[in-house]
Amino acid sequence: MKPMNEYGKGTRCIQGGWQPKNGEARVLPIYQSTTFKYESTEQMGRLFDLEENGYFYTRLQNPTNDYVAQKICDLEGGAAAMLTSSGQAANYYAVFNIASAGDHVIMSSSVYGGTFNLLTVTMKRMGIECTVIDPDCSPEELDAVFKENTKCVLAESIANPALVVLDFDKFVSAAHAHGVPMIVDNTFPTPINCRPFEYGVDIVTHSTTKYMDGHAMAVGGCIVDSGNFDWTKYPDKFPGLCYPDDSYHGVTYTERFGKAAFITKATAQLMRDLGSIQSPQNAFLLNVGLETLHLRVPRHCENAQKVAEFLENHPKVKWVEYPGLKSSKYYERAQKYMPNGTCGVISFAVNGDKQDTVRFMDQLDLAAIVTHVADARTCVLHPASHTHRQMNEQQLAEAGVDPGMIRLSVGIEDVEDIIADLSQALDIV
Repeated sequence: MKPMNEYGKGTRCIQGGWQPKNGEARVLPIYQSTTFKYESTEQMGRLFDLEENGYFYTRLQNPTNDYVAQKICDLEGGAAAMLTSSGQAANYYAVFNIASAGDHVIMSSSVYGGTFNLLTVTMKRMGIECTVIDPDCSPEELDAVFKENTKCVLAESIANPALVVLDFDKFVSAAHAHGVPMIVDNTFPTPINCRPFEYGVDIVTHSTTKYMDGHAMAVGGCIVDSGNFDWTKYPDKFPGLCYPDDSYHGVTYTERFGKAAFITKATAQLMRDLGSIQSPQNAFLLNVGLETLHLRVPRHCENAQKVAEFLENHPKVKWVEYPGLKSSKYYERAQKYMPNGTCGVISFAVNGDKQDTVRFMDQLDLAAIVTHVADARTCVLHPASHTHRQMNEQQLAEAGVDPGMIRLSVGIEDVEDIIADLSQALDIV
C-alpha cells in the first residue's frame, strides 16, 4: 500500500491512522486499558529506557490515541504527532517542551484569550517571559522583539475571534532568522484549508475540540511536528533536545529519534510528568469526527460566506469581519494562504450598546449561546464577556476584540434557516 501522505485529504480523513490487517477490526478499536502486559521484566525495562517501542501505561501513550495522532499527522504533512487532553495542553506542551525558567517567547496579540492568559500569566509565574506583538506589525517591529534567550514564536493561522489571517512569510522568516521554531495554532482552518508546514512553519497545534471533532462531544488537542527544524544547529539554545536527559539514563533525543525528537521528548518527558493525556474514548470520538472533516469544512465555509454577506448588507449591523469578504483587510492574505476557504467563524457587531448586543443574542432561536465554537451547530458568544473577560481594555484592543464583538460560529444547517434566525433577532435591535 502506498504511503498515506500520497493520497488526497479526503482519503486521509477516512483511511489515515488505523489501517487494519487481515482479520482485525475495520473500525479503530478503543484500547480502554491503563496498562499493557509483557512477558519479561527485561522487555518492560527497555520500554522505560526508550530503547524499544511499545505501550506500558496510557498516561504516556495508548494505541487508540497514536492512530488518531497519526491521522492528523498525515493530514498536516508532518513527521510525528501526539494527542493531548485539550488545545490548551497542546499549546502549553509545545512551548514548555523547549522553553523553561529564564527563557523568552514571542506571541501574536490576537491569539485566543485562554492562550494569551496561559503565556502571559501562568507561564510567567514559571519564569518564562512573553512579549506580545501585533500580528500586523512591520518586519522591523517583529525583528526588534527577539532576544538572545527567545525560544519560539507562537501565533494562530486564523485568530480566534479577531479572524486575523497570519502573514506566514513574515513570521516564519523572522523566527528562522533568529534560530527559533515557528509554532502555529491551526485550529480554525484545519489542514483541509491550510497546511502551515507548506509555508515554513515548524510545529502545528490544534484544539481538536473544534472542527476536527465537529460535534462538541470530546475535548482534546494535538501537536504535530514538521520534523524540519534543525535543533542540532542550536544545541545550547535547545539543551533539552540536544543534550542527554538524565531522567532517561542520558538519552539525547535528537540523536536517537531524529525527526521525531520533539514529539518523543514531549511524550516521554512532559506527558510522563504532567499527564495531560487524551482519553482513548475521546480519541475514538475524535476519529469519527475526522472521517467527515473534508466534507464539513467546505460546508461551514460556504454557509459562513453567505451569512457574512447577509450581515454586511444589513442596516442594523455596525461592522463584519470575515476573511472571505472582499471588504476584509485580510481578504488578499486569505486568498494567498487559504485559497479554498478559511473557516466558519464570523465576527461582527450590531448597532447600539452592550444591552442591544445582549438582547440580540438572547433573541436567537436556532443559534445557541455556548462557550464553544466550530461544531456542526450554529452558536454565538460575546468574547469580551466570556472567553476574553480576563483581559483589560488595552489587552482587548491589542487582541482585536471590540467590546461589542459577537463571535458567530456558522454551522452546517440549511443556511436559509441560519439567516432567518439572525434576521428575526436583528429586528429587535
